[in-house]
Amino acid sequence: MIRTDRTLTALTDRAMIRVSGLIKRFGARTAVDDVSFALERGDVMGFLGPNGAGKTTTMRMIAGFLAPDAGRVEVAGIDVVRAPRQAQALLGYLPEGAPAYGEMTPAALLSFQARARGVSGAAAGFAIARAMARTALEEVAEQRIDTLSKGFRRRVALAGAILHDPPVLVLDEPTDGLDPNQKREVRALIGALQAETAILISTHALEEVEAVCNRVAVIAGGQLVADTTPAMLAAAGAGPGARDARTRTRLEAVFARLTGHGSAPMRDLP
Repeated sequence: MIRTDRTLTALTDRAMIRVSGLIKRFGARTAVDDVSFALERGDVMGFLGPNGAGKTTTMRMIAGFLAPDAGRVEVAGIDVVRAPRQAQALLGYLPEGAPAYGEMTPAALLSFQARARGVSGAAAGFAIARAMARTALEEVAEQRIDTLSKGFRRRVALAGAILHDPPVLVLDEPTDGLDPNQKREVRALIGALQAETAILISTHALEEVEAVCNRVAVIAGGQLVADTTPAMLAAAGAGPGARDARTRTRLEAVFARLTGHGSAPMRDLP
């Protein structure tokens, strides 16, 4: 496994997300197999892996929407299984797919979500306006969600995740369906939130890792096979004569090897 010294301090008291020995089975299949990692404030971790590797299952367990069969998840020191409501109050979760309640407008949905979190009056108005401004939704605030483009629907869901200004964000494919300009806006938002937030991002896009992440984890077959920095992961993919190769090219090479799709076996990696 590729791991840096920094990630060996996974049980630090400063951890905002702490995953320890997480296991999830579906029948005879083990979807997540003894996964452990931790994030502090200021960490933006790119969570990479092929389809079916266990990314979404892991993120749903962190967000408290799926119970693990073994292991422990803590958000800001709160056990997600034992105290789910307290943990979820500190967490913003962007799931896969479009937001529910397509017959509502973005403004109405965010108002509903604010009330569900116990926020009302001027505080709710401020939170909704801030979330819509951060995700550039003002122009479609009063349109039905089910009439919006995929990119706008994704931004509505993202606005819901950041509505209560949580210290922890779990974002499953946050730029899926967005055009290049919208992707840059979301990456800028993540950068603006980074200092006071621990952010876990599931993505298939290595350019996302390059652009916003200071940590990267790779999962394959339900097991964590790397927990390091993008630079260290890229260095692991640099062979002879690759000194001047682009970082993304090297990331692609090592990702392919770690997930069993490259020309070199995993044992050849540092």
